[in-house]
Amino acid sequence: MLRSAIFLAALLPGTQAFADGTPTLSPAKTAEQAGLVDIRQLAPGIAEDIKYAGSDNFVGTPVDGYLAPKCFLLKPAAEALARVERDLEARHRKLQVFDCYRPARAVAHFVRWAGDLSDQRTKPEHYPTLDKGALLGDYIAPVSGHSRGATTDLTLMQCDANDAHCKPIDMGTSFDYFGTLANTESPQATPAQHANRELLRAAMEREGFRNYAMEWWHYTLTPEPTPDTIYDVPVQ
Repeated sequence: MLRSAIFLAALLPGTQAFADGTPTLSPAKTAEQAGLVDIRQLAPGIAEDIKYAGSDNFVGTPVDGYLAPKCFLLKPAAEALARVERDLEARHRKLQVFDCYRPARAVAHFVRWAGDLSDQRTKPEHYPTLDKGALLGDYIAPVSGHSRGATTDLTLMQCDANDAHCKPIDMGTSFDYFGTLANTESPQATPAQHANRELLRAAMEREGFRNYAMEWWHYTLTPEPTPDTIYDVPVQ
């Protein structure tokens, strides 16, 4: 916890890179300056349930930096995600995004929350089998790939023949479930849940996104447009 807090305190005020390979913080103050675009500009029909703009998340409160429930990505990632959405339409499916670009200040909020062991309000839903003290590290990192603008958290929805009444398919866990059941290849998931996870993975991989094995919902465009830069532009 102390190392994470020191790192964030050092990184957020400045824009320099660090000798140990940690990223540069962009000086951009607006989404336009950062090259971030609203996914709705390219895929207006995509479903959004931006968890960190509200209280339905593992912190239990709106997260710093989320002033609106919007999905921003760097343009190459947004274009690739829009292609995924178009590809799914032929099978009456669509994407539902939970998070996209994540400001660095939001990650700092996560770290502060993880360090407050007295706040256990969201344990039953988000980390029922884990001690909160174990979350900082594998689950909550002091720097998030989301802050580089090319990572998204999402699920797959199945619609009816008229592309209406779309519902999320069963993936085995909710978004931001901390535990091994959320691992993409978890042996705890049922065959049907594995098949659904594979549907999402195949759709994302066709357009260049790579899954993070610990979280079935987490995908990053490869190669990343700015792999050594993170951003702290508010989502608004």
